[in-house]
Amino acid sequence: MSEQKVKVNEQETKTYRVQGFTCTDCAKKFETNVKHLDGILDAKVNFGASKITVTGKTTIESLESAGAFENLKVRDDKEQRVERVAFWRQKENFKVYIATFLLISSFFLRLQLGEEHIIPIIGYAASIVIGGYSLFIKGLKNLVRLNFDMATLMTVAILGAAAIGEWGEGAVVVILFAISEALERYSMDKARQSIESLMDIAPKEALIRRGNKEMMVHVDDIQVGDVMIVKPGQKLAMDGVVIKGTSTLNQAAITGESVPVTKTIDDEVFAGTLNEEGLLEVKVTKRVEDSTLSKIIHLVEEAQAERAPSQQFVDRFAKYYTPGIIVFALLLVIVPPLFMGADWSEWIYRGLAVLVVGCPCALVISTPVSIVTAIGNAAKNGVLIKGGIHLEETGGLKVIAFDKTGTLTKGVPAVTDIVTFNNNEEELLTITAAIENGSQHPLASAIMRKAEEHGLNFNEVLIEEFQSITGKGVKAIVNNQLYYVGSPNLFEEVLPKGVKAEIKESILNLQTQGKTVMVLGTDKEVLSLIAVADEIRESSKEVIRKLHQAGIEKTVMLTGDNKRTAEAIGKQVGVSDIEADLLPEDKLNFIKELKSKHYKVAMVGDGVNDAPALAASTVGVAMGGAGTDTALETADIALMSDDLSKLPYTIKLSRRALTIIKQNITFSLAIKAIALLLVIPGWLTLWLAIFADMGATLLVTLNSLRLLRIKE
Repeated sequence: MSEQKVKVNEQETKTYRVQGFTCTDCAKKFETNVKHLDGILDAKVNFGASKITVTGKTTIESLESAGAFENLKVRDDKEQRVERVAFWRQKENFKVYIATFLLISSFFLRLQLGEEHIIPIIGYAASIVIGGYSLFIKGLKNLVRLNFDMATLMTVAILGAAAIGEWGEGAVVVILFAISEALERYSMDKARQSIESLMDIAPKEALIRRGNKEMMVHVDDIQVGDVMIVKPGQKLAMDGVVIKGTSTLNQAAITGESVPVTKTIDDEVFAGTLNEEGLLEVKVTKRVEDSTLSKIIHLVEEAQAERAPSQQFVDRFAKYYTPGIIVFALLLVIVPPLFMGADWSEWIYRGLAVLVVGCPCALVISTPVSIVTAIGNAAKNGVLIKGGIHLEETGGLKVIAFDKTGTLTKGVPAVTDIVTFNNNEEELLTITAAIENGSQHPLASAIMRKAEEHGLNFNEVLIEEFQSITGKGVKAIVNNQLYYVGSPNLFEEVLPKGVKAEIKESILNLQTQGKTVMVLGTDKEVLSLIAVADEIRESSKEVIRKLHQAGIEKTVMLTGDNKRTAEAIGKQVGVSDIEADLLPEDKLNFIKELKSKHYKVAMVGDGVNDAPALAASTVGVAMGGAGTDTALETADIALMSDDLSKLPYTIKLSRRALTIIKQNITFSLAIKAIALLLVIPGWLTLWLAIFADMGATLLVTLNSLRLLRIKE
């Protein structure tokens, strides 16, 4: 029964795209209006992504009626994005052009006909009505409900200006407000474009082969198991696995990697990547809504909706600040005329100016615009930041801990040295690879790969009486000769006099370099040494250097390897601290210990075996987000390209975002304080008040958009 109920609820939840949001207050009001619609159980607006998720039954017409106060346009989330109209040609801006023309004409008519003439006053009044009718409707409705937002304050100020005969000033206020609203809309659209550009990465249809037929199919109708044909120069529409062909794919859109990657049979490929050279046939493995690109878009939109700590502070502050400003303005209007015999019209004018300048618009918008912009920029560069809180926390990091295997190193063992003792190297490598072919040991694959690189036919070698020696190695007969492959300890037992001193020295030298040594020999002598190591990523050393340069106080390498191997790799990479012989729970305890000392600690791992440590850290960073569900789910930040070089960029972006948020909050409050101080000598005019308020809003928005320019 409960299962059936869940299914019903799932069907009732739907997401719509919303066009026309200009401020967080409007978004909140729209959400409230939708919640009051018939048949709606719940509604949640995501301002950053311009979306509303509705639980219940409704129509697009009903939703648009709930957003009529802001002339919001609603469309189905699955519909293709509507074509963007140039800013100057947007319908909403035409009223601004007409109102501005009337204002300028009336100003010149007043100069010619005099201040008291009726024609300039009619011109100003027409300018006020045309430029501000939607503002008045909104403001008057709010006034009735005692909801004192920006529209309410502005309506009171403009009506007050008209009442005391300041028609020109009222018109200037309306025009400045309309212009700033249009520019604010433009700025928010620019910030949101980073997400919308992600949506446009993958094509909406693909060439599919079903049986012997090839047809163009919309992505919504493509099924798992369909074969997708991708020609050179085309983008992939779906995630899948290559079943035919070889080509290079540009994966920059998903992983941020600028260098194209070669893909061949059995390789995983992602929607939105560009096929550069060959014809590929790809078996679809995920439906369109489950693709890596869809997950990225969904997670980024969720992240933009999440409130950052500074935003929570601003929201709490604005809750008390706005009523405070209204009370202050009211006292300013009443007290001087009543108790000091001052002129009523002058103090009404000053009170109106305080109402306008006191609006918290710039303050409220200062944080969300920065968060939306920074997270969008990061996504385009192959870094998935899963919320404003994680963006801010990353900006304050002092310590970064790295898992060794698969993070600082490639996680794939490779043969680094072959030492032979008076024998043919290729012959001995062939014998070793042939014997190891039957082994399950992880290092065996490294030896076989090395033999393949040399073009050795080890598969043709006849192996007899293969036997595993638990924990030590293997033995087998090749060409009537018994050979052993295993650890140096095995040969201490097998050889009558143990391993010779000079060979022991060679083994020790290789081990000191952080390598694991495998030995090939008979029961009489050691024939060769093969050193295997997990290779360090080319970028690791440079990344650690850049992090120290950026002011990260401590970089720590955590590994389950022995101390000697760990120190060899740690020194090569350049980390400041090395912790070896750790079990997963030891890593977790170490992260907790670091947090207790340094407060903000990041853990960088592969998102699978490092899950407890990632969860315990201030910021968990997972490697290889593309195609790795665990990485996307476990971590706060996912590096989509499995490339550490994105880490310094992420730190830089987070720090810049933190700086810009602080600048915005400080600037918004400072400009209010200065403008309010101008009330005392009577220098704060209505148009100066609107200029200060709207100027602050625009400047914080434009300042936030600087985050779009941050590159690696």
